Amino acid sequence: MSVRYYHELCCKYKGRPVRITTRDGEVHRGTIQNVDHHRVFIQPFHHRNIDGFGYGFYSPGYGYRPGFAYGIALGAIGTLALLPFFYW
Repeated sequence: MSVRYYHELCCKYKGRPVRITTRDGEVHRGTIQNVDHHRVFIQPFHHRNIDGFGYGFYSPGYGYRPGFAYGIALGAIGTLALLPFFYW
């Protein structure tokens, strides 16, 4: 698929939960926050602490910063799939 195809698709799904798989096999899950002509910015989902303790404790790799989004190059996208609402 072309960069233009993924740009239009990301613009269409802005604000929706998606799963993006890059060509090198990395999987990114989150909500599309913004799209420019070179990248798509997604806000990762909030993950619960696996051991069940998470009250007032921050552990790297868990949670997210409100408003934080990171960019993925449109040319690196291999697949983009919408996630169902009940996923998160």
